[in-house]
Amino acid sequence: MSSGAAAVETPKTPAGEQFSAWLQALNGGDRAQIEGILAHFKDRGEREVNGMIGFRERTGGFDLKKIEESAPLRISGLVQERNSDQFARFTMDVETETPHKIIRFDLNVIPRPAEFPIERMNENELMAALREKLEKDSAADKFSGAVMVAKEGKVIFKGAYGMADREKKLPNTLETKFRIGSMNKMFTATSILQLVQAGKITLTDPLGKYIPDYPNKEFASKVTIQQLLTHTGGTGDIFGPEFDAHRKELRTLQDYVNLYGKRGLEFEPGSRWEYSNYGFLLLGVVVERVSGKSYYDYVNENVYGPAGMAASGSLTEGQIVPNRSIGYTRFGGGGLQPNTDTLPYRGTSAGGGYSTVEDLVRFANAVTNHKVLDARNTELLTTGKVATPRGVKYAFGFMDDDADAAFRHFGHGGGAPGMNGELEIYPRSKYVIAVLSNLDPPAAGRISDFVCNRLPKN
Repeated sequence: MSSGAAAVETPKTPAGEQFSAWLQALNGGDRAQIEGILAHFKDRGEREVNGMIGFRERTGGFDLKKIEESAPLRISGLVQERNSDQFARFTMDVETETPHKIIRFDLNVIPRPAEFPIERMNENELMAALREKLEKDSAADKFSGAVMVAKEGKVIFKGAYGMADREKKLPNTLETKFRIGSMNKMFTATSILQLVQAGKITLTDPLGKYIPDYPNKEFASKVTIQQLLTHTGGTGDIFGPEFDAHRKELRTLQDYVNLYGKRGLEFEPGSRWEYSNYGFLLLGVVVERVSGKSYYDYVNENVYGPAGMAASGSLTEGQIVPNRSIGYTRFGGGGLQPNTDTLPYRGTSAGGGYSTVEDLVRFANAVTNHKVLDARNTELLTTGKVATPRGVKYAFGFMDDDADAAFRHFGHGGGAPGMNGELEIYPRSKYVIAVLSNLDPPAAGRISDFVCNRLPKN
């Protein structure tokens, strides 16, 4: 949100003038102006006109908040998205000779700087502001989905906006099932910790103990269960050309192992953090091997069941699932299109299932009330262990934001073309925020952040 402070002036230097021209073109959103500014780059690379227009649609453009460094040929500083609370740091370098073409431009998301605080609201003010934002964003097609906010187990806000099926003109409701992407990781990690609690898994054991027939023996002997849970195993991703070529053939978790199981580790396990969908895919296989059940049956019986999540699941995309929305994406250009051609055969232990905002609130309550794990293992599940580039810590299938102890919260998001979701759980103030959308990221993330950044201090 704009603070209303006086506008920050860009320096009258070659770098400053190039940045000012870029910002003006982006914020204007005019195709001709954007084409003109792209000609200022020495090497355009992937800076295509449609990509920049799409970027402007997602962000709403930027407001310049601070110049951090200024030299004739370099400028850096802070900007804030007009569509959200998100801050970014930019750095631009230009050539020495006229016309001072841009040779480097970096724009990276950063945590909101402390010098730009957002005023906290009381609960009634916040719920009114949230409703106003949702109505505004849905009218502008920036949000389509459902939102639920609860405190101490009681729902204090709920609403649904936009269309679940645009062709059939079916509106989203609180019963609409949205694809949740990587939010499945919370259910997978909970399942693993249940098996730890039962004495059937030891976190320090190597993967190979539970999958003895894993194709790459060195891989399986090095990476541990805990490293898979914290994305420190070096196990890589599943998305890319191989996934695209075999998307419809990957029907079971073992199919993924058959496709990717011979490749090596990307780095020494435990040496750094790098988000790994394949690591959580492997955790699903561990659940199957240890429990003797399919991953889906195990989660249904041991996570969804105790939590009362009757509307959640991972049935295949080919099956008719009542109230499951269609996802709509702008990726690829050409306006909003169904995301059908990007979807896997079915969700996995790494992500891709579906849920409702009500079920997510039920899951949050089940976690905090120890319905799925005892107190010790709940703390183990949700307490951050490894720093991430986002400025928060990764626990086991949960992100843990403990930068401000009074507002510590944990949860997980999910995002892919035509889907975005966020769940945030505040153990101290007892707030739970669940947002699901059938639009591209960060449709749900913007709404969740809006609430998180303005919650009252109890």
